[in-house]
Amino acid sequence: MQKPLRLALIGMSGAGKSYWAQKLAGLGWPAVCCDEQIERRLGPRLHAGGFTGINGVAAWMGWPDSPAYAEREAQYLAEENRILDELLSHLERDAAKSLILDTTGSVVYTGNHLLFRLRRQMTIVYLAASESERQLLLERYLSDPKPVLWRGVFQPRAGESARETVARCYPLLTESRRRSYEALAHCTLPIAALRDPRLTAEGFLEKVSSAAGLRR
Repeated sequence: MQKPLRLALIGMSGAGKSYWAQKLAGLGWPAVCCDEQIERRLGPRLHAGGFTGINGVAAWMGWPDSPAYAEREAQYLAEENRILDELLSHLERDAAKSLILDTTGSVVYTGNHLLFRLRRQMTIVYLAASESERQLLLERYLSDPKPVLWRGVFQPRAGESARETVARCYPLLTESRRRSYEALAHCTLPIAALRDPRLTAEGFLEKVSSAAGLRR
């Protein structure tokens, strides 16, 4: 592959971004997980409430109808913006630097200026879930919540529990995100095409190279 190799993996939580970033890191490419960086920066706030890990970040944020959610959603996004700005600044200063970036599902909310810089510095690969796969992502979120920024999509109805509202509104969130991911990405890889257990990190790069037209 061309050097430097700069790939930003985008998509919903559970799409496989972390899996493939770790696989590529195993080939020796430097990789950064934005969720881990955000968790580290939120550490003092998490520990004060007895929360740890990425699931602890979700518990700290709470369900979207909780009183503290809006403020904590904003804190999460502010840290994400700072991390992305710092990473992009490093790439802008060092044209030879490679990076595999495992973004959060909410990267599309970081603002046009950062996203413009991201497109200039990196090849953005969207790991796309089909409609049936998006239903599986909803079920996974309900059973094992990860941090999700709803950005106003969570709209409760009278007599509806928070869980029922999530189940109804999550498809609206994923559809809104899908359009944003497609607009941001240089290429799209369907999750189904990446499920073969024999697919190696090298094979993943071959698919990216073919889809994005990267030099060999």
